[in-house]
Amino acid sequence: MTGGAVPHDDKKIGEESLAPQQTRIMGPWSYLFAWLGGCVSIGTFTVGSGLVGTLNLIQTVLAIAIGCGVIGLALMINGRAGHKYGIPFMVQARAAYGFSGTRLPALVRSVPAIVWYGFQSWIGAGALNLVSETMFGYSNIWVFFIGFQFLQIGLSVLGFHGIKWLENIGAVFIIGALIYMFFSVIGRYGDQISTNLIQAEGTWGAPFWGATMLFLGVYSTMMLNVSDYSRELQHGVGRGRQVAIYANSILPATLFMGLIGLMVSSATGEVDPIRVFSSAVDNPVLLVVTLLFIAFAQVTTNILNNVVPPAYAMMDVFKLPFKAAAVIVGLLAFATFPWLLVRDESAAGLGLFIRTYSAFLGPIFAVLVVDYYIIRRQTLNLAHHYDADGPYRGWNPAAVIATVVGVVVALIFSGISWYASLIPAGVTYWLLMQYLPAAQRFRA
Repeated sequence: MTGGAVPHDDKKIGEESLAPQQTRIMGPWSYLFAWLGGCVSIGTFTVGSGLVGTLNLIQTVLAIAIGCGVIGLALMINGRAGHKYGIPFMVQARAAYGFSGTRLPALVRSVPAIVWYGFQSWIGAGALNLVSETMFGYSNIWVFFIGFQFLQIGLSVLGFHGIKWLENIGAVFIIGALIYMFFSVIGRYGDQISTNLIQAEGTWGAPFWGATMLFLGVYSTMMLNVSDYSRELQHGVGRGRQVAIYANSILPATLFMGLIGLMVSSATGEVDPIRVFSSAVDNPVLLVVTLLFIAFAQVTTNILNNVVPPAYAMMDVFKLPFKAAAVIVGLLAFATFPWLLVRDESAAGLGLFIRTYSAFLGPIFAVLVVDYYIIRRQTLNLAHHYDADGPYRGWNPAAVIATVVGVVVALIFSGISWYASLIPAGVTYWLLMQYLPAAQRFRA
């Protein structure tokens, strides 16, 4: 038996493992705060800004609420295996994709995480640089970027113990700052908001439902590896309560950030998140606090969402300890050249990258869910999940073919790619698993 199948009854700081985990360090409230702090994504500003001229204010609020409701349900569904058995995403995926086949979902989840890690670190460093320039007259984005990145690397090696306390403390600051900024934007741009958003007709057609998927899409990567987090949640938290935790942690951050982006962009035409926030603040002290919020938000999001998935993937593929994997992930973020990604001329390429990897998210999610709930009937043989020479050895053609079918459908219906890909991928996987001879399901 390989892969560390001995259950962990205790876990010290930074000692994350792929083994089945018995120790649960997060209660319901800690888990809620962790998700709240980890979901302050810069992408939400951009999504909100992109709806200017398409939806009015009420439609945007409903689109966000629907998207967050779907997110909460999807997270609970795919996170069930991790919560029940204490296994991470990489181990969960072995039943569907095989030991070798898990490289596909690992790649789809890890590469975007590392890219966004670097991108958001550059945004955070830019905020710190502006703070320094405002207070001390010193400006050097490279100094702040390098320092900021190594700070995050230092925090990431603490593992989920560090994540728990960072997110729990940060959630209070984040919510306070978002509420303040929300009302500051209304106070400064109230007339323009009334004209451009409240009185706007908007649409309840396809663009509205496409908007629900845009907000859902910000978190669709996390739907794949949710077991990495649900294995930390205490036993006894039921399914309904889990949906409520996910939805009510994601909704506040998404609602405030999406609406701030929408309102400021509709009033000023500005889409850059730092400028969006800065434009609503006249007081230098409040400006500094606001910029520190932006920087802090990048830390809480990166540590939870953009370090854990690729670190666990490296632990699985290269048999690295968690601390070493976390450091390597942080260093790889430098290699994404985020200073190039933030340029206006890079927007088209970045958009293509997002659409490309997003096409894989729904199909992989569908395969994992069908495998756990229909094929395995929510009962896993953990010995098989940790035996590289056992029944899950190699790769599973059924999972790969189903993923490809789902990707093709997602690319055809790109406006609602996540929704559109679920049924084709899920049905294809189920059919192949029914009719593909058992001897051919997993290949070396």
